[in-house]
Amino acid sequence: MKCHSYNIFFETISSRVRTRILDLLHVRAMSVSEICEKLNEEQSKISHNLKKLADCHLLDVEQKGKQRIYSLNKETMVPLMKLVDSHVKKYCCKECKMRDKK
Repeated sequence: MKCHSYNIFFETISSRVRTRILDLLHVRAMSVSEICEKLNEEQSKISHNLKKLADCHLLDVEQKGKQRIYSLNKETMVPLMKLVDSHVKKYCCKECKMRDKK
């Protein structure tokens, strides 16, 4: 079962749109419309991807009036994103800089 759980987790975060959403929410909590504006994507596409992230409990969702405010799951995703940042800075930055030059 563990392997299947890993597949679900990594498939959920493997989408480019979802990783961009996670990166945005790593900075601050946002509404769907704010995320759409920042990513220049349609609301239906962002909402669909937010649902997948929320279903996997990668996000916390707070209802404020008619808006839903999305943030990273503070217990698991905030520490994980910090770890990923650390890993990328240490091991991936050279490769990322090479890709950026192309």
